[in-house]
Amino acid sequence: MNLVNAIMVGLKEIWAHKFRSVLTMLGIILGVSSLVGMSALVKGMENGMKEALIAIGGVEKVRLEENDLPAYQQTMADQAVGCTMNDVYALQKSAPLIKMVTPEMRTRDVTMTHGNRSFTPWNFIGTWPNALEMNQHVVEYGRMFNEIDDEQARNVCVIGTAVRDSLFGSPEQLGYEYNPVGEQITVKHQPFTIIGMFEHYESEQDRKAREFAKTQPVQLVANTNGPAKSRGWGGRRSSGGFVFSMKNNTVYIPLNTMWIKFRATAGSNNIPDARLSNMSVKVADVELMDQAIQQAHNVLMHTHKGLEDFAFQTQEDWADNINKAIKNARMSGGIIAAISLLVGGIGIMNIMLASITERIREIGIRKAIGATFSDVFIQILVESVVIAVIGGAAGLLTSMGLVNFLAFLSPTDNTPVITVNAMMIAFAFSVGVGIMAGLFPAFKAAKLDPIQALRYE
Repeated sequence: MNLVNAIMVGLKEIWAHKFRSVLTMLGIILGVSSLVGMSALVKGMENGMKEALIAIGGVEKVRLEENDLPAYQQTMADQAVGCTMNDVYALQKSAPLIKMVTPEMRTRDVTMTHGNRSFTPWNFIGTWPNALEMNQHVVEYGRMFNEIDDEQARNVCVIGTAVRDSLFGSPEQLGYEYNPVGEQITVKHQPFTIIGMFEHYESEQDRKAREFAKTQPVQLVANTNGPAKSRGWGGRRSSGGFVFSMKNNTVYIPLNTMWIKFRATAGSNNIPDARLSNMSVKVADVELMDQAIQQAHNVLMHTHKGLEDFAFQTQEDWADNINKAIKNARMSGGIIAAISLLVGGIGIMNIMLASITERIREIGIRKAIGATFSDVFIQILVESVVIAVIGGAAGLLTSMGLVNFLAFLSPTDNTPVITVNAMMIAFAFSVGVGIMAGLFPAFKAAKLDPIQALRYE
């Protein structure tokens, strides 16, 4: 019997026992769909995590923050000066493995007002113009402040879209994209001019959802609840998770403006507090990360006079955690899917053994008229594989609906993504399970003695 005939006989046998065959295939269908669904969930998680990592500067970015002195230096705590601009200039001059340094001064609970609207941004930061590159910001309208703005401590700012939405109205409320560049706002009773606005940051899935929403009719609702009130850190629904929300809720002002006009009351003897909240550095080569951090550590130990009141926060840990989380999720999901496929394989083996019992006389007749051991073995094995192949194909189709359902339930920045590799692996596993499940029944059928088989009642 050739392979084509064996396959046709297998299909006829499945068709002759349709309901039984469908029940047998259910295990394979569930196993394949669960494997594809698991892989899609993990891929969505991976995409969301990597998007967020890139959005905050990537692996090459390292944060330098103030830290408690080690135990052996606690007696010199009063001599610790914290991070200052001296550290910034020293790193620029003496740490060639550091290609960029960005100082930051922050102040909390800053309320920004425009007309009868007010808003409290997540980040209100005084920094240098290179923060644009350090933190992966893109200016959509206007410009970033420059060195002259910083030197002259001008009252200018660059804002995120959540700030614009809360102070001037979101595109959903207005029906069009409002450009706030040139508008005057008040920050702690000081007038500031908006000279730029960052683009809206969001996950890829949220971007698609927003573009789809643009095609729907816009309904403008009048405000009948009195004057507009601050909505805190919310504003327009923050898309893409915490990192994208944080970037949309950011306001940048020149570093000297922050130091002179917001830190003047924070120091002693009427001298503005010169300490930095933190600083970020970007290494020239990720492969030389350890050497770059060691070099920066040596420079800072000199500027801090031997006091180690600082710490480096790398994003390598985040990248490693992403890889570990993805690996663990794949392993856990793979085990669950493998168990489902194993159950499906047991079902196929069971049904094939039952089929052999029903067809003992048929097998005896075939062997009596010349069918060899291999003919019977291949016939039964092919029937098992045909069941697995059909179940695998049905499982792939079922997985489409399953993944769409998971996409509806899961967070938008972790939207499941079906990959071709996952579908191929799942289908290959289903075929493999069919082969393994059919070996024992095929061997048992091929071993039957034709005389005893013909006598079977």
